[in-house]
Amino acid sequence: MGVHDGHRQRMKERYSETGLQGFNDCNVLEFLLFYAVPRKDTNEMAHALMEHFGSLPAVLEANKEELMLVDGIGENAAILLSLIPQINRRYMERKDEPKVAIRRSKDAADYFISKFAYEGKEVAYAMYLDTKHEVICTKEIGRGTIDSISIDTRDIVESCLSLHAESIIIAHNHPNAPIEMSMEDEFFTKTLTAALRAIGVNFIDHIIVSGKKYRSMTDIGVM
Repeated sequence: MGVHDGHRQRMKERYSETGLQGFNDCNVLEFLLFYAVPRKDTNEMAHALMEHFGSLPAVLEANKEELMLVDGIGENAAILLSLIPQINRRYMERKDEPKVAIRRSKDAADYFISKFAYEGKEVAYAMYLDTKHEVICTKEIGRGTIDSISIDTRDIVESCLSLHAESIIIAHNHPNAPIEMSMEDEFFTKTLTAALRAIGVNFIDHIIVSGKKYRSMTDIGVM
């Protein structure tokens, strides 16, 4: 391990313990540049940026071309720095967006019908919900062939735990098959229901989509 490696590790440990508390603006830039410049002293680059632009906000508001005028700042570093304010804007935009609430099977079906549009293969998604039945997130959990798919129940259970989901809805499509539930669909539903019950998560529905039509296993009394 070289001198720079030891310094980087100490800064990472410091950040892990206290966040950015105690970091001055130059330290923040130096630390950030670790992830774009793997083998150089980023402290010198951070000082050069601060001298050129005058402040941390001015550095982060500069475009890629302006950043690359500073000695040592290559394309990767410039892109990383210019990403920060854009990511922050995206975060602020998304943070206060109203959450989608799922009150009935049709609410979920309408969402998934558009999501499965133009899919030529079987795909499966899990929609994770909080205690208010508002959507935490939706994740693809399987992608198969034209008429079959494999889904890992354990991955779904682990996601429920990590997301602190109170309930879940599964949806998959039948791109070239009847909308009817297959024996495999029923077996998977029963298996996942038992696994989720063991961790206190409510399996609300399993929806099958074919074109603009859908079949809810809850609506037809399977769940």
